[in-house]
Amino acid sequence: MSMRQILTMTSSILQIRHAFGIFFINIAILVSSGSIVSEIAFRNDVPLYYYVLIWIIISGLIFGLQFRKFKLVFSLIRQRMKNSTKWPLQIKIINGVCWAMPFSLIAFFPEFSQYLLLLGIGLGNISTFIFMNKFSGLNNKEQLLVGVISLALILPAFGIDSSFLLENQDIAVLVSRLFIAASYAIGGIYAVYQKD
Repeated sequence: MSMRQILTMTSSILQIRHAFGIFFINIAILVSSGSIVSEIAFRNDVPLYYYVLIWIIISGLIFGLQFRKFKLVFSLIRQRMKNSTKWPLQIKIINGVCWAMPFSLIAFFPEFSQYLLLLGIGLGNISTFIFMNKFSGLNNKEQLLVGVISLALILPAFGIDSSFLLENQDIAVLVSRLFIAASYAIGGIYAVYQKD
């Protein structure tokens, strides 16, 4: 492999990493703003269907205002995601279970939804990092960072939830969503400022 090819490949990896960073930061903005507006709506007894509208409008604003930038970002993200199509079937299944299982359990254990949200984001991102590293040769540390921080925040979420200050389940869920946003923000900022 020539030096030019190595430099081109390194440049492409950095572009993809920065694209993921931008995407993660926007996920953080979406989750935090959507959660706060939803909490305000809840406090004002807004009808249930408004929550869907809230999330659609906020998503549209965040991603729509940066449409041109996101055309390139999604194109670069697709390049990284294509790597997972070459994984062995059992690895795809394990990765899918790591992402889906905690979220599926929310239907059966809604009282633990704040922990299951963090668990799903944590396990999903960590498993994707491990399999991308092992089977695709990619070292997406920003994804590992998001996963580790999400798992590490389960204990503080439990502490806040069981605190005498917070007697409402909705506040505990809001806090866990803000923790998820913080995880993605940290991972995104790390990716954007990566130089290698």
